[in-house]
Amino acid sequence: MTIKAHEEEGTAIMSDEHAVQPVPPTVMMAQLLDGFLLSQALFVLADAGVATILDQEGPQTIATLAERTGSDADVLARLIRSVTPYGVFRTEEGKVAVTELGATLSESHPQSMHGIAVGGMHLHYRAVGELRHTLRTGQSAASKYFGKPYFDHVATDPSLAALFGRAMAVFARTLRAGTFDDYQLPPGVLIVDLGGGDGTILTELLRSDDRPDRRGIVFDLPGRVESAHAVLTAARLAERVEVVAGDFFTEVPQADIYLLSWILHDWNDEKALEILRSVWAAAAAGARLIVVEQVVPTGDEPHPSKHMDLVMVSLLGGRERTESEYRALLGDAGFVVEQVVSTPSPFVILESVKP
Repeated sequence: MTIKAHEEEGTAIMSDEHAVQPVPPTVMMAQLLDGFLLSQALFVLADAGVATILDQEGPQTIATLAERTGSDADVLARLIRSVTPYGVFRTEEGKVAVTELGATLSESHPQSMHGIAVGGMHLHYRAVGELRHTLRTGQSAASKYFGKPYFDHVATDPSLAALFGRAMAVFARTLRAGTFDDYQLPPGVLIVDLGGGDGTILTELLRSDDRPDRRGIVFDLPGRVESAHAVLTAARLAERVEVVAGDFFTEVPQADIYLLSWILHDWNDEKALEILRSVWAAAAAGARLIVVEQVVPTGDEPHPSKHMDLVMVSLLGGRERTESEYRALLGDAGFVVEQVVSTPSPFVILESVKP
């Protein structure tokens, strides 16, 4: 028997051998409203290392997991039970096992989401509780909660900055995976990755490029960009790529190609234009600008950008944009969009040039 969606009654999510039961709208809405409980349970279970232990060592009893993680056994059992219906864990012969889905919360998983889970718990969760303030004022919920802009708050604590860096590295490995498959860089020798963090994106581009004469610069704020040294060394690119600290709101290095990968969405139009005008001021005529972002569809269909826009409005005051909005933003800064490249990921690549 197949499961059929019922527009008036909701989507069927429970079934047995004989019937499929549609879920009433009130039940579906209750599940949506309780989403914060599910996310918090996943956060703390990931932070405690439950998925990591199960992924590395196989099924364990609750007693063993509680001892290994320093948890209350009763509460741990109840948290695991609460997320098991969503396919995160399964129970078998008195032991808990992690599923393929749950294993992504393991620190050792090749596409681990552990950094996002722990980062979300410490960096996002409580601040988003001020979203009502954002709705009323247009100001970010994070600024209200922390008493300062989000990035300023993160910069005050090295451990928070490290968490943020880990979360961004996870996004690079997962959500942005495949973005540059078969992508060819435009002409030019020197490429600078603005807001390049640990250099992961620039490393991927240079390693897949067929021009060994290309050189690069990873450019980011002091305290963030230093982590690029280890990544570049491991990739054997340290001699081709320079690590430079600076502020892209004020001045950026001269280059043939500029890369802004998942940067502009962090900022409102006014601040995004400041970044783009810094690039314009440094760039020579003919220089290329590559912008990598999610583009919001104009219809009602689901898309990751719509969820991410909630993160932007609540934490940073930034925004996800439609293709026409990006074209307008780049045009206001003086760049001409030459092409928009679709990718296997939720991201697109907007290539523009300084005339």
